[in-house]
Amino acid sequence: MDDLRDPTERAYIQNYSIYFCVRPQKLYSLAQESGRTAAKYFINTYPKYFQKDFANPHIPCLMPETLELQVNEVSEAALIERIQLRKVKAAVDMYDQLLQAGTPVSLDLTNDLLDLISLYGDCDPARGDAPEQRTEEMVSLTLTSNNNAERIFNMMPERNRRSYGALIRGMVKHGAYSKAFNTYTDLLNNRLTGDVHIFNALISAAPEVREKYVEKWDLIVDLLKQMAEQKVKPTLLTFNAVLKALRRCGSLGRTQAFPVINEMKALGIATSAQGHTEILQDVLSEISGKSFTAQDPDDGIIKTQIHTFLLFTDSLCDIEQAYRVHSLLGVGENWKLLGDSYYQSIYYGRFFNLLCMMEHIDVVLKWYKELIPSLYYPNSQGMRDLLQALDTDNRLDLIPQIWKDIKRMGHDNKTELVEEMLSLMARENQIPEVQQSFADCALDVKALYTQTDRRVPLSWSAGSLSSITSILLAAERTQQAWEMLKLFKLANRVPESLMNQFLESVKASNNAQQAVELVQISASFCLSITPNLMERVQQEFDLTEEQRNTLSDLESSTAMSD
Repeated sequence: MDDLRDPTERAYIQNYSIYFCVRPQKLYSLAQESGRTAAKYFINTYPKYFQKDFANPHIPCLMPETLELQVNEVSEAALIERIQLRKVKAAVDMYDQLLQAGTPVSLDLTNDLLDLISLYGDCDPARGDAPEQRTEEMVSLTLTSNNNAERIFNMMPERNRRSYGALIRGMVKHGAYSKAFNTYTDLLNNRLTGDVHIFNALISAAPEVREKYVEKWDLIVDLLKQMAEQKVKPTLLTFNAVLKALRRCGSLGRTQAFPVINEMKALGIATSAQGHTEILQDVLSEISGKSFTAQDPDDGIIKTQIHTFLLFTDSLCDIEQAYRVHSLLGVGENWKLLGDSYYQSIYYGRFFNLLCMMEHIDVVLKWYKELIPSLYYPNSQGMRDLLQALDTDNRLDLIPQIWKDIKRMGHDNKTELVEEMLSLMARENQIPEVQQSFADCALDVKALYTQTDRRVPLSWSAGSLSSITSILLAAERTQQAWEMLKLFKLANRVPESLMNQFLESVKASNNAQQAVELVQISASFCLSITPNLMERVQQEFDLTEEQRNTLSDLESSTAMSD
């Protein structure tokens, strides 16, 4: 290696060697954790085979957990037991049996059941000791129109603020954002007021129910004003929800973030959070001067505290503190305190999230090259954080380059990530060179949608079809954009918002025949914009007699169908 003159080549070989040295350690760590998880699963699933207690004295934590139902009769005690054991389906069944038997269920107990359903949906939660590996992303459950939470809520003879709060937080958690705001309106109509948990949930949902950045921020401000009117004191989690929502507000978010932080300080919230930081700083100062081994008796305690601090880093929004923690990991063998690959992913995910939220894009990209993929293999949310950072600092021209990384990391099957990337490229026109790179990227994405042999195929939505078509039109690739209209038909989607954009493109090339065909396509979709398109084509294009007759016949058939 010393004979290599090219420093880039030398660094590549060094990193390649390190990869093969570290990789078995990660696999061994994962194997250890899998073994423990599998053992716990079998002990708790088949407890009757593990009843003999060899330990003297008795060690309760080594014995099987009591997960089987003990109360079988129809009673409130049985419902309480099922709620405590998080048996969602069994708890709902017991609740229904109680009502059918004419046994009234207390308001507090019904609220406990609502809390359980709102947290886990209509399915039982995954067992913590189940043998499956942790995944990077948990599958989200969307509340359906006939879900048990709403059904039970609507049957309740009496509802209080906690009842509404459980339902609203469940709706936000499972993606029913508009329903959450409708339920909040119902709460106000019943002369009740919200609590801090309700407002925290609604603030986090605000970016999902508004399109424009200004509208998102106005809704957040309105919710904060309602908190003040209802005398609800905000907490650290409230401001954390506001700051996270601001990340969805583009450049407006950066402008408003610092006033929000100043408001936190004025309310004394930042002080209390800083107090927690100072406690952990004492621990960090102990670490900074020494290295730890597995035999160190204090290692486990300090490791737990560091993980706790790392989980709080995002809430504190303190990038300087994050930098300090990161520098301490380079002292001696302190990197071992991060634990296995799962906890390393948590740490680097939090660190990268803070970078995307608080730093300039040039700094973010510097860390991106340094961390990924050698130290951090981001999940799709990490890549969405990066896209939002590019949007905030107006560096959308880098999206095609990031798309290559998204594909390499296997996130090209994540619908939300792909559609967000497409919408950013389609939002506004760029310089010709960038617009052409966007078009190439959009065609690459289109090819993925048309592949049927993928393990997790992508499904066309109106948003993805419209975004790709808009990108191609902006790049003056009219023929390829024209081909997208066929996909609208196949996917049962309506391209109404694109018709004027298509017409402008056709007008630029002065293609009268294509303009007539566009009107015919619009009529085939039964779009309301068809008469307006027909009028514009007749006024703005030099049509032949045959083309005028075609439009006249089309106008007549459209009038008859109306």
